[in-house]
Amino acid sequence: MTYHGSVLKKSGALLLTGAVMVTTWGGASVPLASAGAATPSSKTTVAATAVGKAPATSAAFIEAMEEAATLAGVPFSMDELSGKTVQRKDAALALQTWLKLESTTESFKDVPDQSSYAGAIGALNAAGLMKGYTDSLFLPNAVLTENDVAILKDRIYNYIKPLVLEEATITELQAAMTQGKLTSKELVQMYLDRIEKYDDQGVSINSILTLNPEALELAQALDEERAAKGARGPLHGIPVLVKDNFDTNDMPTTAGCICLKDSVPAQDAEQVKKLKEAGAIILGKTNLHEFAFGITTSSSLGGQTLNPYALDHYPGGSSGGTGAAIASNFAAAGMGTDTGGSIRIPSSFNSLVGIRPTIGLSSREGIIPLALTQDVGGPMARTVSDAAIMLDATAGYDKDDVATAYAVGKIPSSYTDFLDVNGLKGARIGVATELIPSTKAEEKAVADVINNAVEELKSLGATAVPISIPNLDEINKYPSLSGYEFKFQLNDYLESLGEDAPYHSLSDIIASGEFDKTQEQSMKARDARETLETTEYKDIVLKRTQITREAILKVMAENNLDAIVYPTSTQAAAVIGEGQNSGGNNRLSPFSGFPAITVPAGFTTEGLPVGIEFLGRAFDEGTLIKLAYSYEQGTHHRQAPKLTP
Repeated sequence: MTYHGSVLKKSGALLLTGAVMVTTWGGASVPLASAGAATPSSKTTVAATAVGKAPATSAAFIEAMEEAATLAGVPFSMDELSGKTVQRKDAALALQTWLKLESTTESFKDVPDQSSYAGAIGALNAAGLMKGYTDSLFLPNAVLTENDVAILKDRIYNYIKPLVLEEATITELQAAMTQGKLTSKELVQMYLDRIEKYDDQGVSINSILTLNPEALELAQALDEERAAKGARGPLHGIPVLVKDNFDTNDMPTTAGCICLKDSVPAQDAEQVKKLKEAGAIILGKTNLHEFAFGITTSSSLGGQTLNPYALDHYPGGSSGGTGAAIASNFAAAGMGTDTGGSIRIPSSFNSLVGIRPTIGLSSREGIIPLALTQDVGGPMARTVSDAAIMLDATAGYDKDDVATAYAVGKIPSSYTDFLDVNGLKGARIGVATELIPSTKAEEKAVADVINNAVEELKSLGATAVPISIPNLDEINKYPSLSGYEFKFQLNDYLESLGEDAPYHSLSDIIASGEFDKTQEQSMKARDARETLETTEYKDIVLKRTQITREAILKVMAENNLDAIVYPTSTQAAAVIGEGQNSGGNNRLSPFSGFPAITVPAGFTTEGLPVGIEFLGRAFDEGTLIKLAYSYEQGTHHRQAPKLTP
């Protein structure tokens, strides 16, 4: 008898069982869910005997697989199995036939190479659907338990479900390509189609300045490389977007200014180079607030970028193009730069995760500078895991950025190792209550979300400790150094372009008139500075950094804190044409050089996204990722904008 299941699609996600996968072999309960598992503890064994240890019937196994197929909306057909129960080898054969998996060589000691089921076991193991008890034992004759079937059902569902591009993570995209459901070339085209539909017309988010004309060809080459050699890593064939102040040797790098519209640098920025080496495809360049001066993302080259959650509101800035694009699912992830709050503010306004790394973790070489004392480049993504993958690819030493020497020996093998769903349990989180103002209506809307987020942190196992940051008033009196350093560092950047530089100094750009006229006074004020060899400037560099670092470290040490939290911006996105204020919370990270990560914390009653920021010690991105991931997984506040379905 053959069972033919329904192909009807159903909404809703399959529930996770949360059970330990066990079966009985030689009288002992042993976990079979993952290769290399250790012998179970007595606690695991007791739990297993209490729930789900009973052998599953063959009818229950087939029914569970049919349910998975129905949920995924794919055809189901499986021959009736002999016997009332199902041995693992028979399950592997049945699943291989249904899923049409090619036989694969396996290396389990208890699976004879000439056996009829060896290729099926190899195929299921390679697909991650059925693992062995250890690296060398599969236990082919063990009987599936009810727990085994429940976990198999979930794994099969996730394996066969059609890819939904919107909100797909890097890991999901990579799995789809590994399984042959998708090619990189197809993925690039899917994102290009969304950009055409929502960025160029329709709601016209206006987030992209330039698309890579070679993107499809690059994707084809990476598909061929995957087929021949396998994937380089998690970013192989993955399309990403970068803010248009990162140098790209195959597209113009403009900082949003008409004055640089035809400027194509000879070399990639170091972080772009690293992304390409990891197999990522630079799909295009995003709009930004011109020269990264402001937080509303308007430029002479790109115009005003819109917030996909409310088209009449700002997207934040200066990396607002990346923020709006990634929120709208125009690429898997993106890169921004942050001098004051330019990664974190647009991430907050677009319900994204944004990481401002420690100064020195990632190279700034090839990024059009605003103030190198504060500048960093970092990831912007829809999930913490995607941001961690991007950080893995872009962190590291660069001989052309001396600050990166400080990170040597302080970068873990992978930031994804810190993705711990229980990361908040036992954590001590300092709540900077004075950074949660609520005197104005627009501040109260944000404060309500953040105060709720603090309660969520506690419900997820953290201890919330109210704190006051020492010398905060004095810290806030210091200015950003963008008003001091910009002229000199921009001139150095223009000089690095060589003979192809369209202009050779800020003075030349001002004289040309080829820039956003609303920034003229700011540009002229910066151009008027004659030198950085002043006591005023040196005092800011030395004293501001020292007092901010000491204040943060002191309060963290005295309260035994893992991180400090506060609203990323004290106000949500403002209406375009009105003033946008973000407050001064974003200064603590750049003034100290310490890392910070913002994570979606929810929405105001008007439906505007709000982010909560975690601040930590230098080069402690791993801890911040652990805490942020635990919060993200415990709350799931991220929602895609309804205007770009």
